[in-house]
Amino acid sequence: MKQKRRIAITGIGMVTPVGNDAPTTWAALRAGRSGLGKIRHFDASGFPVRIGAEVKNFELPAAIANSKHVKFAARSHRFALAAAEEALADAGIRPQSDNSHRWGFCVGAGMMGMDYSDIETTHRSCANADGEFQPDGLFDPKYPADPVTFCRSQTNAGLALLVQQFGIRGYATAVHTACASGGQAIGTALKAMRRGHADYMLAGGFDSMLNPIGLSSFCLLGALCADNDTPEKASRPFDATRAGFVLGEGAGFLVLEDWDAAKKRGAKIYAELAGDGNSCSSYRITDSPPNGDGPIQAIQQALADAGARPEDIDYVNAHGTSTMMNDRSECAALRGVFGDDIQRVAVSSTKSCMGHLIAAAGAVEAGVCALAIRDGIAPVNANHENPDPDCNVNIVRGQSRPLKIRTALSNSLGFGGSNSSLVFRHPDEVKA
Repeated sequence: MKQKRRIAITGIGMVTPVGNDAPTTWAALRAGRSGLGKIRHFDASGFPVRIGAEVKNFELPAAIANSKHVKFAARSHRFALAAAEEALADAGIRPQSDNSHRWGFCVGAGMMGMDYSDIETTHRSCANADGEFQPDGLFDPKYPADPVTFCRSQTNAGLALLVQQFGIRGYATAVHTACASGGQAIGTALKAMRRGHADYMLAGGFDSMLNPIGLSSFCLLGALCADNDTPEKASRPFDATRAGFVLGEGAGFLVLEDWDAAKKRGAKIYAELAGDGNSCSSYRITDSPPNGDGPIQAIQQALADAGARPEDIDYVNAHGTSTMMNDRSECAALRGVFGDDIQRVAVSSTKSCMGHLIAAAGAVEAGVCALAIRDGIAPVNANHENPDPDCNVNIVRGQSRPLKIRTALSNSLGFGGSNSSLVFRHPDEVKA
């Protein structure tokens, strides 16, 4: 049987609630520092949930700030531009005129295609005294019409923006499968490279639903934690007292390239992106099945794709949203795959520190797995103080844990039942 093409991770970029680049983010996650707090960039005082995980003090890097594409960028697109630029700079390689057609781009795109400020402008111009929409307002000469607003609102706007910014001329696609988007985008990049569609890939995800529409939607679903007085403790995955997730925002990108080519050019290799698995639970829109059935399928597929066995996995970066049903289902899935050996495997959810980045979550957490492999550290699952018998797995509690990680697993489980699992292998474990 022909060996699958090996894919190296050679660049990582992040913009998150705990840091505006990958090194700062990783240092905060290792230390268990929280990026959760009161929502500052809009007035959330009228909502039952007034806390979130915001990106803070963000400025576009100089390499991006003067780009002609910035005027088309929404808030989440700006995070994506910065994280992608960091990943390319970190890899020391980027599309050139002679190879741009062999570069691909896969991104997990968020569902909020329009900035709230743009919606607010329309409301001021088109709502009557009762708040009802009056379309004639759109044709008023005083309406501040801006065609760029329409361009920014397209669901593929981020894809087009980044492809143009970085001169990528090859395979390109955007994925939206809710919270599984970032993970599935990276898995899609892996498959496209194995099929020979690209030699290099920029792959990741971005999102920002921290606005009145996004916040109100999750409040109505009852999915958010309302511990407004103690935001730093509000995200507590797998803890018996967990009460919902904390909404976050950000972006994460990886540079992927052919393993042999990366070795030949002397690139630093964080890890091998070794396996990808996907399934759809079709149980409920907001919940995974209690027995973990859908996630089990995704995990088993990813292991098989990587040529790995459950006993090879040393660390799991769990989806771990801090909702009652998700954490219970994911732990059932882990026990279903690993059996009693799950007590050997270190498990943590870094959402405990940076909240839930929705479409960006799986991409950022893929980068976390690569960094955990490089440094031999399983990051802490913060705020885990009250063990839940239904989540009886080996949680990394108290502080991050030094650990030789041969192979790591990352899970992303989305609303609607989409499940994504990725497997990462230590460079020393890659067979020539």
